[in-house]
Amino acid sequence: MPFLFKHLAVTAAGALIGVSACAQTPTNIAPPAAVIPLASEPPPKLIAFPPLAEPLARGVVIIQFRTENMRVMPVFGKGALEVSPHVGHLHVTVDGQQGTWAQTSGDPIILMGLKPGAHKVLLELADPTHRILASETVAVTVPG
Repeated sequence: MPFLFKHLAVTAAGALIGVSACAQTPTNIAPPAAVIPLASEPPPKLIAFPPLAEPLARGVVIIQFRTENMRVMPVFGKGALEVSPHVGHLHVTVDGQQGTWAQTSGDPIILMGLKPGAHKVLLELADPTHRILASETVAVTVPG
């Protein structure tokens, strides 16, 4: 029993030291990061990955993507062009058909109901005014 009590006391003391070490006062907080002027920011990039194999075997197309130097968000209009870091969305087009839709989150793109065979999914990274900044085409073959 004395060992257990001693162990608990040491653990509690360590927790208190950890809490006080994490506490910050206004005098020891680091200054905010410098803001990069919009004109100096690197251009946005879009990276699209091949569809996930396991869902594709069931006919479900899941395309993961990531962006660099731009956040994908549901923000539109001329005023949003001044936001730093840049914000935008994706335009998604399947097989060159009309009916492009906007993807406004970083969630994967999920397609269901495509006929078996080869398909192309065009992903376009757009600014808040729908100007295309980058694009990637993902080839998809839905099994029969």
